[in-house]
Amino acid sequence: MSDWLFDLGNTRLKLAPLEHDGTGPVSAFAHDGARFDPAWMAALPKDIDVAWIASVGPAALRASLLQALVPRAARVVEVRVEREMAGVRIGYAEPARLGIDRALALVGARARVSGWALVVGVGTALTVDLLDAAGLHHGGAIAPSPSLMREALHARAPQLPVDGGTAAAFGTDTADALAGGCLGAALGLIERSCKAAAALAGQPPVLLLHGGGAMQLLAQLDGAVHAPSLVMEGLARLAREPRGLEHTG
Repeated sequence: MSDWLFDLGNTRLKLAPLEHDGTGPVSAFAHDGARFDPAWMAALPKDIDVAWIASVGPAALRASLLQALVPRAARVVEVRVEREMAGVRIGYAEPARLGIDRALALVGARARVSGWALVVGVGTALTVDLLDAAGLHHGGAIAPSPSLMREALHARAPQLPVDGGTAAAFGTDTADALAGGCLGAALGLIERSCKAAAALAGQPPVLLLHGGGAMQLLAQLDGAVHAPSLVMEGLARLAREPRGLEHTG
């Protein structure tokens, strides 16, 4: 038996065994908002000591995940956002209003970076959070990710293609212009946030990118560090310091 980590997001379920130095191999399974890819169950051992869950996904899928895990896990722990989390102090006036994925990414960043860090998640949304050298979260920003921008434009104006095109500063057809515009909007927010963070810190922060859309932005951001499993890394760190976590079963 062993401890396992579960990160339920808006489009994917990630899972990995908890190891003494962090996470083991991470597996990801897509979902459609209503049901999981059935292959995810085959990745699990028959028996689990503790299942550690972080969820921002649909309520019905969260319930399905709990239903699947309770019979095979000796204990199920669903992580909630607290003011203090493994060396990170959440900067929101009401910490519970911060998404658990953003909070865990900050915990993961704290383990990686000794100085200031700007943590950028690129999923359904584009999230930006600033963490200082003492572990204080200074807040952040939320915007549509480039893919969500394309989807929103297509929904309002179906003649605008939802994908395709090559991003450039000045596109010479509609698809290229959309690709460049949506990517440029995301990059603009990140670059503006980096500049503001550097003014606060007195030096540029370490820029960490995670999430399914991170690779699209990574090459455009000098010095950015790809941390694809940052949320899972934070969950692993919290699981080794399980103060103030809510026990579901």
